[in-house]
Amino acid sequence: MLFYDRMQFAFTITFHYLFPQLTMGLSLLIVFFKGKYLRTQIEKYNTAAKFLMKIFAINFTMGVVTGIPMEFQFGTNWAKFSDLTGDIIGQTLALEGLFSFFLESSFLVLFIFGEKLMGQKLHFLTGFLVFLGSWASGYFILATNAWMQHPVGYEILENGKYVLTHFSALFSNPWLLPAFLHNQLASVVTSAFVIAGIGAYYILREQNVEYGKLFLQTGIVFGLISSLLLAFPTGDWAAKNVVKYQPAAFAAMEGIFETEDGGSEIILIGQPNMVEKKIDNKIAVPNILSFLTYQDWNEQIKGMNDFKEEEIPSNVPALYYSYHMMVGLGTIFIGIMFFAAFLLWRKKMYNSKYFLWVIMFATPFPYIATTAGWYTAELGRQPWLVYGLLKTSGGISPTVSSGNTLFTLLGFVGLYILLGLLFLLLVGKTVNLGPESQKN
Repeated sequence: MLFYDRMQFAFTITFHYLFPQLTMGLSLLIVFFKGKYLRTQIEKYNTAAKFLMKIFAINFTMGVVTGIPMEFQFGTNWAKFSDLTGDIIGQTLALEGLFSFFLESSFLVLFIFGEKLMGQKLHFLTGFLVFLGSWASGYFILATNAWMQHPVGYEILENGKYVLTHFSALFSNPWLLPAFLHNQLASVVTSAFVIAGIGAYYILREQNVEYGKLFLQTGIVFGLISSLLLAFPTGDWAAKNVVKYQPAAFAAMEGIFETEDGGSEIILIGQPNMVEKKIDNKIAVPNILSFLTYQDWNEQIKGMNDFKEEEIPSNVPALYYSYHMMVGLGTIFIGIMFFAAFLLWRKKMYNSKYFLWVIMFATPFPYIATTAGWYTAELGRQPWLVYGLLKTSGGISPTVSSGNTLFTLLGFVGLYILLGLLFLLLVGKTVNLGPESQKN
């Protein structure tokens, strides 16, 4: 039963997060374009903002539709978890719903339909409030997850329930800020690649070329900056939190089985061998991991063999591959955007057809990297729902059978495939109509 409960939640949350990661990043770009229009009064920036808001609206709608079943699972498949921790996670989830359904959705409607009634300054304000709502929504979700990763400010009652001793502890959790910043920058990377991909598509098709150049240039600049910040300092900060609070998970992420005297190597390529407790066919660089982690070439990093069995993540290979996929793709993103910025600086970007194709076909990869990043965080926490306090097996609903869970999982798969196709159709149609359609 536990296997199917985990599979259903993993599937629904993976599919759901395809949409918020784009809306959070797009909201920043919409504010950027709208603000640039207010400063310059050049109409193409206003048109670009309204065009991106239309894509935002499609994403937001899909995010809401796919998010509701996910939250219902807290009361169906994970009722025991909700009963024990509801006094804590219920507060942040309620705040997320408030910002998502009221602030974000309300001002989204005003931005789309209220420009002529409100004037440009108020129209900009509605766009900014959409941005604020989407990022606040992400913040409260990350506050929930941060408490599950590193529980703080709680006490356990005699009936086994968890309650907060200090409400502010949820938001001063040392896990929260680095996780939030890293997550939000990942969303900016996703949106930057999406609009750069749309721009490359327009230029290659020789359609909406003016907007193609605008989207490509903006996507490259935002993509390069956010990709660099994603790696350092936010990625480094988040990794050091794992070292401090979940050291066994860090050892599994990096594929460290044995504690070595002196500095630890960083493994670039290799396959975990769980039978012999080693990495097969590895390519590694000596001492680098110790320096990146502690700024000391010879600092020792504890290996998995020195931890208790219950401290080691449940699925080391999946955690190791997810982490290396995230890091590897993140490094590639920096390379792509750095070279694109170089071509832009040399005024050769718009005529470099081969690299326009690279940027267009790179569009889906930030989604893969972000998904791998979330898998890294969640697999690293297992076998705990609340790290060190509540095992995953202790949070499932005892009255929901595995047959019921499997049946609904198959239903979700079928429904979400249809929703995914509908999403691609709507976004594809919007992109093909182009920004000029917003003037009608």
